[in-house]
Amino acid sequence: MERSLRVLDGAVAVFDAVAGVEPQSESVWRQADRHGVPRIAFVNKLDRTGADLDAAVASIRERLHPVPLVVQLPIGAEDAFTGVVDLLRMRALTWDDDGGAAVAGPVPDELREEASRRRRLLEEAVAERHPAALEEFCERETLSAGTLAAALRDLTRTGDGVVVLCGSAYRNRGIEPLLDAVVAYLPSPLDVPAVRGVRDGADERRPADPAAPFAALAFKVDATPTGRLTYLRVYSGTIGKGDTLWDATAGRSERVGRILRVQADRHAQLERAVAGDIVAVIGLKAARAGSTLCAPDAPLVLEPPGVADPVVSVAVEPRRGTDAGRLASALARLAEEDPSLTVRTDAETGQTVLSGMGELHLEVAVEKIRLAHGLEANVGRPRVTYRETVGRGVTQLVFRHVKQDGGAGQFAHVVLDVEPLEDGFDFRSAVVGGRVPQEYVRAVEAGCRDALAEGPLGGHAVTGLRVTLTDGSTHVKDSSETAFRTAGRLGLREALRACAMVLLEPVVEVTVTVPEEAVGGVLGDLAARRGRVTGSQVRGGAAVVTATVPLAELFGYATRLRSRTQGRGTFTARPTGYAPAPTQVPAP
Repeated sequence: MERSLRVLDGAVAVFDAVAGVEPQSESVWRQADRHGVPRIAFVNKLDRTGADLDAAVASIRERLHPVPLVVQLPIGAEDAFTGVVDLLRMRALTWDDDGGAAVAGPVPDELREEASRRRRLLEEAVAERHPAALEEFCERETLSAGTLAAALRDLTRTGDGVVVLCGSAYRNRGIEPLLDAVVAYLPSPLDVPAVRGVRDGADERRPADPAAPFAALAFKVDATPTGRLTYLRVYSGTIGKGDTLWDATAGRSERVGRILRVQADRHAQLERAVAGDIVAVIGLKAARAGSTLCAPDAPLVLEPPGVADPVVSVAVEPRRGTDAGRLASALARLAEEDPSLTVRTDAETGQTVLSGMGELHLEVAVEKIRLAHGLEANVGRPRVTYRETVGRGVTQLVFRHVKQDGGAGQFAHVVLDVEPLEDGFDFRSAVVGGRVPQEYVRAVEAGCRDALAEGPLGGHAVTGLRVTLTDGSTHVKDSSETAFRTAGRLGLREALRACAMVLLEPVVEVTVTVPEEAVGGVLGDLAARRGRVTGSQVRGGAAVVTATVPLAELFGYATRLRSRTQGRGTFTARPTGYAPAPTQVPAP
């Protein structure tokens, strides 16, 4: 989802007319907010029992906090839902049971008054937020369909309002107006600011112009045994079959074999792709998700989609020893497709370790190996990725690295201060008088970064600290960058052993939806898992509980929840960062 939102100009958010905004919908909405993607909303399943457009719109307003601008009124309810009233043009659109084209007609008499009232509310809401619409509304006390449509497009692009439509996808009712709304309200590639990249260390913008130098971002790779399918968002320029592109991320040339327009499982061949297109390309051998592809004579590096660090790991081995090579190839292909999956070999045990974003993520990856490659694998118990941080620092820690074994020796003297930092790692130099040359300062920083790989509590990665080089000295002959890098690494390790260290564990926000009668058992189970409940509410006979829970305590929770709720409970989990953990945890 992160990679898709990175390349989209607009999106349609689909909501259930019965359930309203569900937890996963809320998570994706927040992702779209971070990427600044304009949206319109479609309230689906109006033909279901209990469907209520007004309740769904109210949940959108309360849980997502946009300004919903409802432009349709349903005709009929539940099984009797037959169409919608278009409030902009004040006409009725109805559909037959065969799912054919919409039939336009006048607004039914029984809905005329309600449609006029809702049209008035829509005009007032738009006039409040759009200067041109407000001017016309003050002059005429109403808005024309053209002014209203233009204002809705502007509000959608700026994010000041969200157009809401409704229908039933299953019965193909309301889909044509939705597609028209995509064209009418969401931005085209020409409406989006020119993409910004880096060229030779300086920022550069490329407009969405077919005649401009080519620039595209690879956001997905589908690696199959028969070849690689690389999905591109073309931001500027034009490519055709047989063109040579430059992978600015990897620094190598790639050749385009074929260009495809993809619709689900259907592929249509294209002769060329221009700025604004999203296409799949066959023939690229090494481009990864996040790679920038551009014209060889106009290189540019675009910002890649963000990839979160893996937090859960499992050991994977083939059931049969003869399948070791095939398993390694399958895992490499998975990691190529999904940047949030990593594969490594444990140096101590020799096991192959697969790391990802959660238990379900890894289960799906292993299932892909079984289905796509016919490989059966043994999977170890999941383990989470811990971190270590500094709770209380140290000052003026002196470390001397002296080594003399014949010939040129090694000498480096550093004095380090270590203090807690909210997140990440920061290195500073406060050496005065040039006692440590600048090239040696950089070597000390590199050595300190080397030391962050293993902390003193359990060998976990260290984060959340600031290291300041306050003093040091050199030797005329024996000092070197290697010596100071070693001093930085060993000195910081000694400093961390002197600090008060805190173990951190990954924490997730869990949203559990269960029947009301099962709330007590669920709350007790979350408390037993060291969960901290942050919210609870009842919607439509179901209770929605939000809690913060350590990721290590969630293994097997899906099965436990189903057994406690007779299969009626569901949950979603969203990583929220790290929090202090008990110190009795296994080493990595």
